[in-house]
Amino acid sequence: MRPSYAAVLRVPHVRRTFAAALVARLSYGTVSLSLMLAVTRATGSYAVAGMVMALFGATTVLLSPLRAAFVDRYGPRRALVPMALLHAAFLCLLAATTWRPGVPALLPAALATAAGAFPPPLGPTVRAVWGGLFDDRRLVQRAYGLDSVVEELAFVSGPLLVGAVVRYAPPAAGVALSALLLTAGTIAFVTSPAVTGVRPPAGKPPRPSGRLRGARALVQPVLVAGGVGLAVGALDLLVMAFAEQRRYGDDVVAWVLAALSAGSAVGGLLYGAIEWRGSARVRLPLPAAGLGLAMAAAGLAPGIGVLTVTVVCAGLCIAPALTTSYLVADESAMPGFRTQAGAWVNMAVNGGISAGSAAVGGLLGHLPLGWCFAVPGAVAVAAAGLAGCLGPTDGKRHGGRARARRGAGGGITRLRRRGATSRSGPADEH
Repeated sequence: MRPSYAAVLRVPHVRRTFAAALVARLSYGTVSLSLMLAVTRATGSYAVAGMVMALFGATTVLLSPLRAAFVDRYGPRRALVPMALLHAAFLCLLAATTWRPGVPALLPAALATAAGAFPPPLGPTVRAVWGGLFDDRRLVQRAYGLDSVVEELAFVSGPLLVGAVVRYAPPAAGVALSALLLTAGTIAFVTSPAVTGVRPPAGKPPRPSGRLRGARALVQPVLVAGGVGLAVGALDLLVMAFAEQRRYGDDVVAWVLAALSAGSAVGGLLYGAIEWRGSARVRLPLPAAGLGLAMAAAGLAPGIGVLTVTVVCAGLCIAPALTTSYLVADESAMPGFRTQAGAWVNMAVNGGISAGSAAVGGLLGHLPLGWCFAVPGAVAVAAAGLAGCLGPTDGKRHGGRARARRGAGGGITRLRRRGATSRSGPADEH
């Protein structure tokens, strides 16, 4: 089979799985804005809304490796559905309590904290499915490229959908819609034959604890993902500050950030289509360094046109950096720890985004705007440089051992198609 995007989509049930994952992940694009608007209207306080969002984000990020450990131990169907139902139930309670003004601040704070404990780790699970479904690593790379576009579509379409909802209903309706999207999408995802073929490892796996075997091999992708997340989190706020300083409207901010997402989607597709000769670990630092340099250049932009061009250049590097991070994590994962490996990279991205937003919020009052662009850019370049200094040797040892053992009952069981025969032996690394 020629490794192409069409070849990925021709595999039975892959298109259905992609569509189901898009519906479920669309809820992640709608829930944050809906919840922030709903809590602000219900309490009349931006401070309370900020606290609620911080609690929701903290539990979501910090508990993600533990939730991923349950998926590795019990399989997607047994683990994802209960998480989705619990998360949706707390979101529905949040929607009910914030439907009208006058709610005490502690109630949405408690419900948001509980809701943040249960969002299913769809991204890491989807990528683990692709890693186990295809024997050819080139097809895995194509699938990861498509997956990055699916994520961009979810996070771009989500706020637009919320904007349409709040024109006719209270913001709390957007929270309820998020619950509906997550539940329907997750159930459709786990019932896809591509996912029902995923089984937990043979034997008795370790109890879910969030600890990860072979963690040393993940230092490089986690470091790069954290640096990229920090730059992205900073960039959102910096674009707003740039527009405000030069008296542009909020609609201009929306278009620039949309250009960032479009650049990332195009970068992901182009990156996935290239036949790479070297290993993923060798090229991992390059797109992260490119992102940092583009951010530094954005700080020199004289106007909105040049800023948009540099932001698009930054976006072209985001999806390749994250796609490579997830590929390296998947290659390095020990049997039975594949979803957790992706979750640690995911946590690094989300943690970096939060840290970037917080850090730049403090810098904006003390440094010129150009320097505020340069500092997170320098952090991304430094993370790339440090990851490059770590070198591929240690990761190859861990990754090779992980791949060698997957055929012996560990990790993901490949989807068996009627009349198909399985291929043995480790796939080539591309």
